[in-house]
Amino acid sequence: MTLKGSCHCGKIRYTAIDRPTEAMSCNCSICRRKGALLHFTTPDRFALQAAREDISVYTFNKHIIRHQFCKNCGCAPFAEVTAPDGRAMIAINLRCADDIDLATIRITEFDGAGLL
Repeated sequence: MTLKGSCHCGKIRYTAIDRPTEAMSCNCSICRRKGALLHFTTPDRFALQAAREDISVYTFNKHIIRHQFCKNCGCAPFAEVTAPDGRAMIAINLRCADDIDLATIRITEFDGAGLL
């Protein structure tokens, strides 16, 4: 079963092959402010349906996470990540996913603030 999601206005849409059962809640400065619940997948399992000109990118600190957000509504449905082992990953914000019951997702806390 696929996972679908979007920003609030719908200009940024995605489909992912994965159907998550768990997510990560990070307490770094940006994830804490966005309230993101993150599910990680690989780029080959993620299809973006959006024009890149509708997306803004924000990076900070070591610039290994490219936080993607809609220029129109400001929602941040995903990020492009370089994993510690150098692999490209996609971090999907499950709060922007369609038809997913977050109460059924096992959430793991991650101390991103402690990495700085």
